[in-house]
Amino acid sequence: MSLKNHGVTAEEARAKNTSWAITYADLVTLLLTFFVLLLVILNEEEKQIDHVINKLLNETYFELKKIESNYLKVTRETKGVKLTISSGRLFNSLKADVLPSALPLLDQIGAIIRVSKLLHIEKDPKYTKFMTAILKLGKELNVEIRCEGHTDSDLVPENAKFESNWDLSTTRALNIVKYISEKSKIPEKEFSAMGYGEFRPAVAMDTVANNSLAIEEGKSKNRRVEIYLDAFLKTNIITQ
Repeated sequence: MSLKNHGVTAEEARAKNTSWAITYADLVTLLLTFFVLLLVILNEEEKQIDHVINKLLNETYFELKKIESNYLKVTRETKGVKLTISSGRLFNSLKADVLPSALPLLDQIGAIIRVSKLLHIEKDPKYTKFMTAILKLGKELNVEIRCEGHTDSDLVPENAKFESNWDLSTTRALNIVKYISEKSKIPEKEFSAMGYGEFRPAVAMDTVANNSLAIEEGKSKNRRVEIYLDAFLKTNIITQ
């Protein structure tokens, strides 16, 4: 018996058999639209969080900018605030002990960072919603004060206390971190220290004019300590 005898054409039968596909396609489209909308909302939320973080970093940057001098350069970097201090202001040649004359400067830096809202944001009711939004993303606000030591490319003499520029630059950075942490009462967990020796120069010496004045000026710029104040989100790992 043909389908026509029952009043149903072949085309109608096929349409009934595939009608579920239309409903399924609509459902998939709705789900896709939902996830795209959710992604847009999350991205917008993260943008707002980044905006607040940058606002807080800017506040600290402007405070640190007030103490800028010939031997202290304060710049606003993409991720945070960078302070560049000439090593000649901080240390004697081939030494890692901070000079007494440099301590007031480090005191100022530590005092400004210590009162930064970034370090006390969880205690400020004004930022409760901000902190809640971060937690909803499964993340936490990480604030880091990173100190990096740098030297010029001159080799360390054999009779020196330090075996290499690596050792010298690392010890210098560590001594600065220890002093600022102890004097400012900022917890040590907020700090990190590292030394790069001569391997991350501020001035590439192969581009410097071949005269003693230009060479010494380039080396002087390379002998430096950089202190970074960074703030960023990191995944909140919950341990059992």
